[in-house]
Amino acid sequence: MEPFDPTIHPHRRYNPLTNTHILVSPHRTKRPWLGQTEPAEPSNLPQYDPTCYLCPGNTRAGGQVNEMYTSTMVFENDYAAVLPPPGPVTPPAAHPLLTAESIQGGCDVICFHPRHDLSLPTLSLSDVENIVDEWTRVYTRRGTEPGIEYVQIFENKGAMMGCSNPHPHSQVWSLSTVPTLPTKELASLRNYASTTPVRPGVATGPDGHACLLCEYVHHELSVPEDEGRVVITNEHFVALVPWWAYWPFEIMVLPHKRHISSLVHFTVDEKHAFADIMSRVTKRYDNIFSCSFAYAMGVHQRPLPPRRDDDGMYVQDADDIAHLHVHFEPPLLRSASVRKFLAGFEVMAEPQRDLTAEQAAKRLRNCSEVHYLATE
Repeated sequence: MEPFDPTIHPHRRYNPLTNTHILVSPHRTKRPWLGQTEPAEPSNLPQYDPTCYLCPGNTRAGGQVNEMYTSTMVFENDYAAVLPPPGPVTPPAAHPLLTAESIQGGCDVICFHPRHDLSLPTLSLSDVENIVDEWTRVYTRRGTEPGIEYVQIFENKGAMMGCSNPHPHSQVWSLSTVPTLPTKELASLRNYASTTPVRPGVATGPDGHACLLCEYVHHELSVPEDEGRVVITNEHFVALVPWWAYWPFEIMVLPHKRHISSLVHFTVDEKHAFADIMSRVTKRYDNIFSCSFAYAMGVHQRPLPPRRDDDGMYVQDADDIAHLHVHFEPPLLRSASVRKFLAGFEVMAEPQRDLTAEQAAKRLRNCSEVHYLATE
């Protein structure tokens, strides 16, 4: 029997964050594609679009007029997925299998910049830092509102990810409960901290306990580059293709020097490094296929910001087990027009991918950090 080779032999990989598996089928990368193709994302947008609901001074779909903003702009979503409290009480379940719970909260839109034609990879570093500041302000404001239990920051970029407007923006949804995926991740982090001894030389979580992601990033940085999954690093953060990645060019961004629980815990240098790596990751994305690269991005951190004591210092609590990280989940697979689909096996059994995480990381490492539009 030939020895196992992860670059050609099918295998399953374990995701310790969600306690799930993914089937990896690297031998399938050579199969021909005669399926659906996607139209290219436009790269020649105007700086200002008079029909855009998010451009400065324009009227939104709900009739509100945007301010003439010059940096970021925040407003409550005119078509929010959840509504503010108080909400109606759900009636008793007709059957124990048919339960429902009422959800309240709020949905905010954060415009990155007044220019319609820019995006994270084409914004200046100072503009990206402004976005990080705005995310932190909204996270803090929403996270201290009565009844809110969770705040999710995310961005949908590109029409194929369901983005309804190309103007650069993200969203923040605040909910009266903690959603499914963050609940799974937090449970895994807590279980790891309570059952795993601390390894020498590895950063630790609260009270000196082991942290799953501190341990994971420490290992990834020890793997030789040509064998590993690290794409880029800076002084405080690393961007890597996770061992358990599902999407073809999925990336996770996380701190590598210390355990950081949320955006509010950043030092000035860490905030700058975070903005830097977000900018560099998205530039490499656009450069893979020389297009505006679609993705879903989300920040996972403490469900809510920590409270402060009488001296203004953050008070440590059980939620500091969270290890801040960013998920980038892009759909493109072979080219700017061929995307990954959720096929029958993945819907009915478990996630599957062809390109290995190591192969994807190598492709991303080989991409330039000079945006392709800057060289035209």
